[in-house]
Amino acid sequence: MENSQIALSTALSTLAPGFADPVHDTQAVFRTLLDALSRPGTVGVIENVLPEGRATRAELAAFAALLALCDYATPVWLAQPDTALGSALRFHTGAPLVDEPGQAAFAYIHDASALPPLERFALGAAESPEQSVTLLIRVDALTGGAPIVLSGPGIQHTATIAPVGLPEHFWRERAALAPLFPCGVDCYLVCGARLIGLPRTTQAKVN
Repeated sequence: MENSQIALSTALSTLAPGFADPVHDTQAVFRTLLDALSRPGTVGVIENVLPEGRATRAELAAFAALLALCDYATPVWLAQPDTALGSALRFHTGAPLVDEPGQAAFAYIHDASALPPLERFALGAAESPEQSVTLLIRVDALTGGAPIVLSGPGIQHTATIAPVGLPEHFWRERAALAPLFPCGVDCYLVCGARLIGLPRTTQAKVN
């Protein structure tokens, strides 16, 4: 019994901490995520909700988003194994981890170069388009790359983003999903504490 308690204490001491104020912090992060998705191309910032020195290598914005969005009914797929992140998500949210991208409601891709084809993810169905995946994709930077011109709902005319680190096939595959609307995928590009939302309704033109 004593050994079990020691093991549990050790496991908890290495667990990545969650929100200090779960109700308030979850609401704050959710508002940031919703705003980023409703105004594509704008940069959202998630601040002051997680302590420094987290035991997981996930980007702060991605970790906070997963904590705010996930629960026992939202399977998560981690493209790159991350024991600390997986343990933290199971402990703080109860979200199950799945082995295949097509089973996930949320997916975190830490290495964007290893992003699977988008068609491998859940795209929803005509009668239930909400049963599709939301992708959190880590990029090297949100600025400094090739310009991408965005248009669609939430954008007055056009908006331009220039993320660094996305594979070229991402934009081609995303455009190929457009005729399937209302099915498709929603995405967040994350870098540190910052993120950009890309809902399925946004058209992207690579210059």
